[in-house]
Amino acid sequence: MKIGRPIVIAGAGECGMSVAVELVRGGYAGPIHLVGEKTGQPYERPPLSKAHLEPGGEPAPVPIDGHGQLQTSRVIRYSGLKAAAIDRDRAELILSNGLRLAYSRLVLATGASPRRLPMAEGLAGVHYLRSLADAAALLAALARGGEIAVIGAGFIGLEVAAAARAHGCTVTVIEARDRILARGADPDISGAVASLHRAKGVTLLVSTVLTALRNDGAQVVLTLSDGREMRADAVIVGIGAVPNTAPTAAGGLAIDNGIAVDEELSTSDPQILAAGDCCSFPLAVYGNRRVRLESWRNARDQAAQAAAILTGASPAPSPVPWFWSDQYDHGLQVAGLVDEGKTHVCRELSEGAFINFHLSAEGVLVAACGFGPGQSVGRDIRLAEMPIARRATPSPDALASAGVKLKSML
Repeated sequence: MKIGRPIVIAGAGECGMSVAVELVRGGYAGPIHLVGEKTGQPYERPPLSKAHLEPGGEPAPVPIDGHGQLQTSRVIRYSGLKAAAIDRDRAELILSNGLRLAYSRLVLATGASPRRLPMAEGLAGVHYLRSLADAAALLAALARGGEIAVIGAGFIGLEVAAAARAHGCTVTVIEARDRILARGADPDISGAVASLHRAKGVTLLVSTVLTALRNDGAQVVLTLSDGREMRADAVIVGIGAVPNTAPTAAGGLAIDNGIAVDEELSTSDPQILAAGDCCSFPLAVYGNRRVRLESWRNARDQAAQAAAILTGASPAPSPVPWFWSDQYDHGLQVAGLVDEGKTHVCRELSEGAFINFHLSAEGVLVAACGFGPGQSVGRDIRLAEMPIARRATPSPDALASAGVKLKSML
């Protein structure tokens, strides 16, 4: 069965939905086919590890912005179906039920899936967090209280740890690296976040590897690399995500830490674009370093870029990467890639907040990483994005001085 030759979007999460919304907003005149594995209306994922896990809460979907526009548009939805394969010779996407969708252009926005822990497969009491159903199951586990073990001290693991403490659980976080947030933040920020968690009663075990897991009655027994055993009523695994590339690999497209695309999101087949968590791309601000970003804003930005390319408009340049995390009553924000820096200067803000500005060996501002109560660092992190994008070389003394407004450096 063939259905026209429209734009076909594989993936109805944040990125795929946003591509469809942007096409509709831009007045695209052709049909749009949107394929999504989940049933029901697409929802935002950031609240899953935040508001949805709060005591007394009940995970309820937060619709992706613009969903209502699709209800009265020419977008054709295929819910509960996966993209199974790509027939590039016939320019068709093959769905999991055998349906073939012909395309003039195909957008792959298949997202990513939680990295699985092989030793945990088949065990009761082990949780991952990627969907609304995952959040509901985890909320029920936290509400019961008891001992909670979190494997992985990235953003998701630490947000879950904060939620667990709000429920009164006893929480232990186990991290194989020598500090928490080793991939996303600098050591100073990691130290400040660690101090906050310890002050809230969380036990942080760094440089510690989980070597075995087993069920013992209703509990999970964890064996650690130092020989210790601990028991938990629930275990949450947060060790990263892997890009969903299965149908792409079957179609013979280039893979490089995800679906490899160029600066215009084109895959190795010029009829096929990829965007969001599933793809790696060259980031111009860092000399075309190839990265894959798992973030809400990157999904939105690349969706807008893909829609512009599909309609012949001029896409905006790739923005500076941006990440955020809310833990307890504090916020952490990062603009840019911290590992691009060779040195840093610290700007002390009010209420115990601070921002580290990271500079390359040539003095180029490459990243800003801030932490503090509430949204105390948000404004300055947003202001830092522009000089990072422009490869500016601000004075380190000016960056360190809270008396020098960042806006004056733009």
